[in-house]
Amino acid sequence: MLVLSGTIGAGKTSLTNLLAKHLNKPAFYESVDDNKILPLFYKDPQKYAFLLQIYFLNKRLDSIKAANADQESVMDRSIFEDSLLFHLNADLGRATNTEVDIYDSLLQNMMQELPEATYQKNPDLLIHINISFDTMLQRIKKRGRSYEQIDTDPSLYNYYKELDQRYTDWYANYDKSPKMQINGDDLDFVEDPAARQKVLTLIDEKIASL
Repeated sequence: MLVLSGTIGAGKTSLTNLLAKHLNKPAFYESVDDNKILPLFYKDPQKYAFLLQIYFLNKRLDSIKAANADQESVMDRSIFEDSLLFHLNADLGRATNTEVDIYDSLLQNMMQELPEATYQKNPDLLIHINISFDTMLQRIKKRGRSYEQIDTDPSLYNYYKELDQRYTDWYANYDKSPKMQINGDDLDFVEDPAARQKVLTLIDEKIASL
């Protein structure tokens, strides 16, 4: 089980596509384009942050269960990142401490309820795509989701900035599995075929070493 991680616009979905084709294995994606709650969250974060977090938790657990049907799989988001995102929303006043405590407790309980003999909960390898803050902003603007745009909501700038900073600490402290980091600025695997091959080679080498 390979799991991708990274901030908004890092290229998680693109690399998931590449790895799934490269390894000829199933891919599991974060629910974004078909997520009816996400646009509501951007319009009214205080009202919808908790509901959005529960929605993602439910979807990620579904993916973990589905991935166990195959010995190898690729996921475009780690379930362990969700707590980071929700704690950030709480610190920005978008969720209450009570909601965070309930979410963290629910996540822990639901993960414990998955039987070890049946489901693999932790990935075999976490692949973190590290991009600069400027790159993140450029990609958010390029992909054009209206509810993500700073031009529409200037307060998103501080949210994105804080998110970028927290991912550095999150990756440094992540200890659920082996991990590796890809420099998404130097290796633009979305646009550059040479960088794409380099990234796949690096991941192949890491998998072989494990």
